Amino acid sequence: MSLSVKDEIALKPRATMLCCECGTPIDGSKGLVMCYDCIKMKVDITEGIPREANISFCRDCERFLQPPGQWIRARLESRELLAVCLKKLKGLNKVRLIDASFIWTEPHSRRIKVKITVQGEAMLNTLIQQSFEVEYTVNAMQCADCAKSYTANTWTATVQIRQKVPHKRTFLYLEQMILKNNAHVNTVSIKEVKDGLDFFYSQKNHAIKMVDFLTSSVPAKYKRSEELVSQDSHTDVSKYKFTYSVELVPICKDDLVVLPKKIAKSLGNISQFVLCHKISNSVQFLDPKTLQTAELQAPVYWRNPFNSLADSSQLVEFIVLDVESTGTVKSNRVLADITVARAVDLGVNDQEYYIRSHLGGILHAGDSAMGYFIANSNYNSDLFDGLKYDYIPDVVLVKKLYPKKTKSKRNWKLKRMAKEHSDIDASKDYNNARVERQDFERAEKDYEMFLQELEDDSDLRNNINMYKNVGNESGAGDNEESDDESEDLEDGDAPGIDMDELLDEIDGLALDDPEHEESEQQSEEESEY
Repeated sequence: MSLSVKDEIALKPRATMLCCECGTPIDGSKGLVMCYDCIKMKVDITEGIPREANISFCRDCERFLQPPGQWIRARLESRELLAVCLKKLKGLNKVRLIDASFIWTEPHSRRIKVKITVQGEAMLNTLIQQSFEVEYTVNAMQCADCAKSYTANTWTATVQIRQKVPHKRTFLYLEQMILKNNAHVNTVSIKEVKDGLDFFYSQKNHAIKMVDFLTSSVPAKYKRSEELVSQDSHTDVSKYKFTYSVELVPICKDDLVVLPKKIAKSLGNISQFVLCHKISNSVQFLDPKTLQTAELQAPVYWRNPFNSLADSSQLVEFIVLDVESTGTVKSNRVLADITVARAVDLGVNDQEYYIRSHLGGILHAGDSAMGYFIANSNYNSDLFDGLKYDYIPDVVLVKKLYPKKTKSKRNWKLKRMAKEHSDIDASKDYNNARVERQDFERAEKDYEMFLQELEDDSDLRNNINMYKNVGNESGAGDNEESDDESEDLEDGDAPGIDMDELLDEIDGLALDDPEHEESEQQSEEESEY
């Protein structure tokens, strides 16, 4: 039987020799004098790769420095952090990286250990694979962005938000929308002023992004201005500071409004005497006598601006005496003829008012309601003076009055932006000046009214993140509360906030937040650095 050439070559005896270290027979045709095991023991392909290194970490923004100057967010034992660690090693490009993994260390030790497996050529086309450990020391420092936030006059662009109204409830709602959408993440600092908020940014495009968010969320207009800071005549390079002035529509939810005649006709010939029942990126009005609704866009408003006739601070409590439905229903509103009397007039006189209202679906005889007492008010408004007297009602009901929970009884809470980013201290002693004390009390009253609006209006809560109040989840107060307060809690007709609407907090992130999955494992560990 004849053999092939390949088989003949395989059957030929090979020249063998003994390993110079252990005496193991090896193939001498390759020119090797040591076996593979002895080569792995004698030759170190990782020579020149350091076993210790340093990485920088910013405590304020919790970011790692990725050379040469980029700061990135990376949780412990993540792929992003592993990439940062590997880029710190010099000489790693001379070998082939096979595997890299973290070795567990104590979170507070400021040490990160990585096991690395590489492959390289030891001698004469002989590839070997070796593993080694590298220990990184985490050095706490401050990044350039955080350093600017603690330095005055380092901003490049500012967004000034203003609204000419006597209360802060609009800004409280806007604050919660900004927090939910994380629109303030690029701000250098936030300052609270008399009529609004000032946002400062290190880059112009961050300010433009904030302006776009505001104009898409609330009815507003803005103006842009710039100021020349410095100019180099040799390189023709100029540095500017940009200011974006954003003005919000001075009409808020539950305000009483008299529309100009032309605008009322353009909005489906709606009545001029209306209520503002919702604010989104437009202003939405409701005629309480016909249930007709209309929507006014911000550009149309600013072409012919007008103010509200009365705001919610002028609401008066009324007692419902009788309710008779007219049969007209739109959405969740029922038109009804209602007989009311002022709460302060009960037992004093028999003055009653017969009105038509959109609250026929929720009001019953004996209930309390808040409304505008038109018959006993004087308004300085040309639009109001131009209305026919026969079409002006004596009372306009706005909302039903429910027993209110005190702060200690609420099982939910809100995050605040001003406490985190501005220099305003809410615990400041306001007894030193009468004006400051009044401003503080007014701000506290506006915040309490805003919380009550959230409890009453489920649509208003859709754009807000509300969190569980740890330690008060039952919603009840102390055991030593009065009987009157316990009776208020037992009122089943009062609106409430379900626990399903509330979010859990884990280091500032909600459980259903998209960032929670990435931060769940590193929230406790990363804070140690």
